[in-house]
Amino acid sequence: METADSTITDEKVQNRLSLLLGTIIFFSVLNGTMFNVAVPDIALQFQLLPSQVSWVITGYMLIFALGSLTYGKLADMYPVRNLIVLGLLLLNTGSVAGYFAITYPMVLAARYLQACGAASIPALAMLTATRYFPYPMRGKAFGAISSAVALGAGAGPIVGGFITHTFHWRYLFLVTLATIFTLPFFRRLLPREPKRASRFDLPGLGLLAGAAALLLLFVSQGYRWGLPVGAGLLAAFALHIRQSKSPFVQPGLFFNHPYRNTVTTAFLAMGTVFAMLFMVPLMLQDLNGANANQIGLVLFPGAITAALLGTAGGKLADRRGTIPVVYLGSGLFLAGLTALFFLAGADKRVIAAVLIVAYTGFTFLQSSLSNTVSATLPRDEMGIGMGLYNLLFFMSGAFSTALVGKLLDFRNGALRFNPFLGNPEAFVYSNVYLLLMAVALSALVLFSLSVRKRDLNISPPDKI
Repeated sequence: METADSTITDEKVQNRLSLLLGTIIFFSVLNGTMFNVAVPDIALQFQLLPSQVSWVITGYMLIFALGSLTYGKLADMYPVRNLIVLGLLLLNTGSVAGYFAITYPMVLAARYLQACGAASIPALAMLTATRYFPYPMRGKAFGAISSAVALGAGAGPIVGGFITHTFHWRYLFLVTLATIFTLPFFRRLLPREPKRASRFDLPGLGLLAGAAALLLLFVSQGYRWGLPVGAGLLAAFALHIRQSKSPFVQPGLFFNHPYRNTVTTAFLAMGTVFAMLFMVPLMLQDLNGANANQIGLVLFPGAITAALLGTAGGKLADRRGTIPVVYLGSGLFLAGLTALFFLAGADKRVIAAVLIVAYTGFTFLQSSLSNTVSATLPRDEMGIGMGLYNLLFFMSGAFSTALVGKLLDFRNGALRFNPFLGNPEAFVYSNVYLLLMAVALSALVLFSLSVRKRDLNISPPDKI
């Protein structure tokens, strides 16, 4: 059943769509994480330098981030059901091409074609939850999405390592072919919508994409010229959207205080999450002597717990409102970071237990912040608004992991803020966890100030 504005009111359809969204999100995240463990094998097969093989990951990340923004804008013009079909077809075409690739350029081309399709999944999954689910039921959909993200992130290294070592890395391309079976269900369940009359601002997209790409290259690859040139393109984009009759982003979106504050909160909070997920495997290898399989086993309990509890967090947001769940998720994640600060280098089983708390906080935080962002957007700006949110979400990961990587280089002479550590090698990790605690706490303070100023006036469903 659908209302005149295409909102889906049939609970059975909502449940089926939540399951479908969770499924494609899981494979999207899995496709991004499982290739990380295959990079050494790809480099060995094609005799590549680290700087050359890194483009398997970096290029995918760039296209994925920019594509999520583009799909968000296109969704304000074209039916979501058509864009999801297009994205899944591109993803699966790239998967088949990658399996049969015989040269490194062919591998990159297939990987980038995958990215062009996979980029549609987070953008359109969040938009589907935002546009078609009534607000009192959105938490359920966002909870399913967050559960799938956590499960995909945890399963990626394990699945990637098993397939790469047991078979061959090219078989990783075939895993995402499972998403092709969701196509008829999306075609049947998503509303039929007319094309909306609008012009696509290609110059605006080019300026914003160029700025984002150069800034990502600056933080991920260390290209110093990327910062000033990227900043210049960003300034040109700001000038362009003020002068264009049909801008890629309406300037008023940036003056939407609830949206701006929530997106800033998400950028800071999610940046600390990405940094933790990047740093824990390095710590386990460096301080605990763990190999890739052992690292995957340490991460997996937290990921599976978060996946199981993600839907519960979404339902809690539906009953109590998103703001309490943001506080709950932030508290759990801060508790996890605090434990990692004190326990850096502890037994792997202890770290696995701590990660259960941190992962659960992450999935609660992600689903509730996404839901909060969606509630700040008018209907005609939901596509581009959620697209920008996704772009900043991925950029927060690039910024934070690059920063943490630089900080971990300073192992010698690290300050000793934690008096309980006995291993001198552990101090640098403990110090970075302390920094992440400060950033996560600042995100929570910003969110609290926004709530107190009533910038975020989001009530539980029974009060709307």
